[in-house]
Amino acid sequence: MSSESKIINDPVFGFINIPKGLLLDIVCHPLMQRLTRIRQLGMSFMVYPGAQHTRFQHSLGAFYLTSEAIRQLSHKGIFIFDSEAEAVQAAILMHDIGHGPFSHVLEDTLVQGVEHEKISLMLMEEINKNFRNELNLAIQIFKDEYPKKFLHQLISSQLDMDRLDYLRRDCFYTGVTEGNIGSARIIKMLNINNDHLVIESKGIYSIENYLMARRLMYWQVYLHKTAVACEKMLINALLRAKELAHCGEKLFCSPALHFFLYNSIHKEEFENNPECLKYYSQLDDNDIWTALKVWSEHKDIILSTLSKGIINRKIFKVEVTTTPLSEDRKKQIRKNIINKLGISAEDVHYLVKFQTIEKDMYSAEDDSIEILYEDGTTKDIAEASDMLNISLLSKKVKKYYNCYQRT
Repeated sequence: MSSESKIINDPVFGFINIPKGLLLDIVCHPLMQRLTRIRQLGMSFMVYPGAQHTRFQHSLGAFYLTSEAIRQLSHKGIFIFDSEAEAVQAAILMHDIGHGPFSHVLEDTLVQGVEHEKISLMLMEEINKNFRNELNLAIQIFKDEYPKKFLHQLISSQLDMDRLDYLRRDCFYTGVTEGNIGSARIIKMLNINNDHLVIESKGIYSIENYLMARRLMYWQVYLHKTAVACEKMLINALLRAKELAHCGEKLFCSPALHFFLYNSIHKEEFENNPECLKYYSQLDDNDIWTALKVWSEHKDIILSTLSKGIINRKIFKVEVTTTPLSEDRKKQIRKNIINKLGISAEDVHYLVKFQTIEKDMYSAEDDSIEILYEDGTTKDIAEASDMLNISLLSKKVKKYYNCYQRT
């Protein structure tokens, strides 16, 4: 066990104190340190070169905000045992531990049907074995199986500390200042009503700003057309590599990446074969980058084109439209690529992606944000806000992303 606490200087929140004992042991664990080798924003650095921050930095920031939220709630008379506080802090530290390289890219590429939240839980249980069940309470809260439901909401809800950190942090590192939120103000306005996280009415403007900032960050950063196109190229490169591997082609890759390329891993296999979790926990961004560098010279024209495009930033052309492209236009795009690269019609799908993205920024059905008034009554933010924009944020926005190889 670690003998002394550690102070980490974070560029977003300043000094973060990690107490000695369980929490510092988690931070120092190899599975947490793996997150230092995984970028928080995947391919977004192709658009915003400053977006080089990691999942590890985000986890520390979420831990800091959770610690602040617990302190604020305790000051308001909400009784939280020390053991509960430590468990929530442990859970938020590990909430992203199951992320693979480049965020969500691997979830339906190398591993089929297993979400990162499930993998996070599996890895937490692995660490729990090492720590002689010291994480039992943290896992219970993470799974929302603990009686005090508001503790889980600090980790996963419309007002969770995960979102408060990534909006602040991603805004800081991308330089998209419009996405900045007053996380300190929101935390100061937190309260509990009927075992549910609420915001005191004085904080309503901070919540309006928070929801608007989320909208800006999603369309300007997370769903930026160039970042989406880069992600599609990466997914298709991995899928092509997997197809070649299954045809007996020997590909350069790390042992961990080799395992997922040369085996079909589905949900049941992942949950029951210990080798899957073992190799998954060895994967990080470096496995993918190293493979892409070598694959860029591969004799397979599709794999080399995609890999070279990612390495040298020769990105798919992207058109974002409010209506789908006509079938004639899609056929012409495919035909141009087939003629340019001399590939078969069966393989052209690796170099074309017509995708629909739908997103709403707020859903009361999902997990409402309640505003608490001095008389003890509550209203949903969409009803409490006098901004027309809040009700508009609950409407789904649909956009068509047409990504394809330039010819």
